[in-house]
Amino acid sequence: MKLSDLYLYPVKSCAPVALDEARVEARGLAGDRRWMIVDGDGRFITGRQFPELTLIRAQPVAGGLTLDAPGMPSLHVAIPSSMEHATVEIWKKPVDAVHASTEAAQWLGRYLGIVARLVYMDESVRRQVDPAFAREGDVVGFADSFPVMLLGRGSLALLNSKLETPVSMLRFRPNLVVDVDAPHAEDAWTRIAIGEVEFDVAKPCTRCNFVNVDPLTGRKSDEGQPLKTLTGYRRFDVGVTFGRHLIPRSPGVVRRGDAVRVLA
Repeated sequence: MKLSDLYLYPVKSCAPVALDEARVEARGLAGDRRWMIVDGDGRFITGRQFPELTLIRAQPVAGGLTLDAPGMPSLHVAIPSSMEHATVEIWKKPVDAVHASTEAAQWLGRYLGIVARLVYMDESVRRQVDPAFAREGDVVGFADSFPVMLLGRGSLALLNSKLETPVSMLRFRPNLVVDVDAPHAEDAWTRIAIGEVEFDVAKPCTRCNFVNVDPLTGRKSDEGQPLKTLTGYRRFDVGVTFGRHLIPRSPGVVRRGDAVRVLA
């Protein structure tokens, strides 16, 4: 098996950046979901409420990132120089973050039509992964719950065989895509190595209606697809699952084409 695709999501819920290689750190891929958009009350907002977020392209550059979106001018956003923390909320839990520039807030407000701020997670913030599936000290950025998400190509192929209109891998926002033919082979893995990096396979990734948003158009399916079809054959006690959450157990670099080895 090989690592066929590698994706970074600099800003939570925004467009992915396809990579040839990435450094893996404790929080996941370096730079992954270290930025997040919050509303005027500091609560996180995602593509579940605002599908058009998926059309914002955030490109990492030295010292920050560049934002682009349909109908909007490009904007350079620097990593905040002040590390004065504010409390924001993700899944009803508080987490420390630093506000980005006023210009970024104005840009987002104009695009989304609401009061919005861009926030950044610096190295001092320690957001603990759910201890029911992790070790004390395991941390994550602004991803929903775990540092890395993996999906096998065979799983998508099976889903698409059941859909009238096939969907792309990007509906499911994986970091790592494995070129494996067997559908849901990843369900049986508990520990893997990709190149020089080892990962614990922590738990299944449960899915919500965000998968119904087409990342190419920023629009949600009127038919409730593909979640409706997934619910028909991937519903378990924990919910509808598709893909697996990983926790890095060693730092290093992963590259497209790296061998994927099942250790347990």
